[in-house]
Amino acid sequence: MKVDVDILSPIQRKIHIEIPGQAVREEFSRVYGALGQRARIKGFRPGKIPRTVLEGIYGDEAKSRTLARLVEQSLREAVKEKGLHVVSPPEVEPGELVEGSPFTFSAVVEIKPEIEVKNYLGLEVERIKLTVEESQVDEALNGFQDAHAHLQPVEDRDVVEQGDCVVLDFSGTVDGKPFPGSQGENTLLQVDGGSTFSQFEEAMVGLKRDMDHNISVAYPKDYGNPELAGKAVDFRVHVKEIKKKILPPLDDELAKDYGECASLAELKDKVRARLESELREIQNRELKEQLLTRLIETHPFEVPTAMVDQQLRYFMERHQRRIESGGSTAAGQAPSAEELRKELSPQAQRQVQAMLLVENIAVKEKIAVADQEVQQRIDEVVRSAKERGTVVRDFYRRDDAREELGSQIVFDKTLNFLLEKAKVVEVAQSKTKVDEGRKKG
Repeated sequence: MKVDVDILSPIQRKIHIEIPGQAVREEFSRVYGALGQRARIKGFRPGKIPRTVLEGIYGDEAKSRTLARLVEQSLREAVKEKGLHVVSPPEVEPGELVEGSPFTFSAVVEIKPEIEVKNYLGLEVERIKLTVEESQVDEALNGFQDAHAHLQPVEDRDVVEQGDCVVLDFSGTVDGKPFPGSQGENTLLQVDGGSTFSQFEEAMVGLKRDMDHNISVAYPKDYGNPELAGKAVDFRVHVKEIKKKILPPLDDELAKDYGECASLAELKDKVRARLESELREIQNRELKEQLLTRLIETHPFEVPTAMVDQQLRYFMERHQRRIESGGSTAAGQAPSAEELRKELSPQAQRQVQAMLLVENIAVKEKIAVADQEVQQRIDEVVRSAKERGTVVRDFYRRDDAREELGSQIVFDKTLNFLLEKAKVVEVAQSKTKVDEGRKKG
C-alpha cells in the first residue's frame, strides 16, 4: 500500500492511498465468501453458490462492501503509519474500484494541531482579597436554624397571612386548558415571596381554609416557561391547612442536637471554616480561569472544527438536560437551537483551545494518571450518586468513559501544577472587576 499526505493547513491533511490490485482481489473474494454463506438461493446450498450467480444478484452490494472495507482498513493503517492524530470523520474521494486493479482514493481529515507550548510557568494571576464576613456566618447559621424548624398548625384563625405555610390542592388552566405541572395535591407552600414566582404566593394571602377559591395569576413576560410567559393563568385552589414555621432557639442545644458540636460557638467556627473553604475553592477556580486565558492569549493556533462541534454538542445537550430537570436558565423564553448554538460557540471554542494547550503541557511535564487514580475517582462519583451508583459504575466499565475521565484528571492535575508555579498577586476587591458569575462561584 502506498501512502502520501498533503498538508492543507495546520489542522487539515489530505491522505492519498493506493491499494495493490492483489489486495483488491482478495477483499472481493472475502466479501463474496461471506455473502455466499448467508445467501439463500433456491437450488443451491449455502456456501456452494457459484460466484457468477452471486455476482448477478449481489454485485452492487459486494462492490459497495468491498469499497467500504478497503477504505476503512487502509485509512486506519495509513493514519497509524503517519502518526496522525485524526479528530474528524474522513471526507473520502474514491476512485474507480475494479477487481484485480489497483484502487486509489483520497481522504481529507482534521488533526490535532501541533502546538509548541512555552512560557507557561510563573504566569502572573490576580487573586481578589476576600474574607468571610460576620454577616455571612450569621446568614448561614440562620439557614441552619431554618432547616431545623418545625411546622405548627394555626388554630386561632382560618385566613392565610404573609409568612404562613399552607397545604393546598390546586389545578390551573390557560385559555381553559391544563398545562404540564398545572395540578398538585397536598402541596406545601410557604407564603413569604421567596419562590421564583411570588405572584402565586401573594394570591394566597386572604384565602380561607377549607374553602375552594378561584384566582387568576398574571405570569410575567420574562417567565422561563414560554407556555405561560405573559399569560393569565386561572387556578382553582383549596387551602387544607395553615401552619406557622417555628424556629428552634439558636443556642448550644441546637448545635449539639443537629450540628454535632459541643456549643453554638463551636458550630459558628465550623460554619466559618466551611465558608472559608468554599471561598478558597471559588478563588482557585477564578485563578485557573485566568491561567487558561493567559495561555490562550499567548498561544494562538487554529482549532479543529470537528472538536469545537463535538464540544458544542456537549454544551447544548447539558443545557437541554438542565431544562428537562427543571433547572433555571436565563430569564425569558428559552432560546432556539440556533440562538443557543450562537451563544455557546465561543465557549466551545475556548474549551477546546484550553484542553489542547493543557494536554500539551501535561505531555511536556510528564503529568499522567494511574489506573488506581481513575478507579478512585469512579468510586467517589459512585458514592455521590447514591441510589444511581450502580448505573454510574456500569457506565464507567466502558473503555471510552474511563479514558475520558482519565483525561479530565490529567487536565485537573496539570492546572493545579500551573497554579502552584504561578505568581499570585493579591489585589483589593475595589481595584479589580469581578463579574457576578465569579462572585457566585
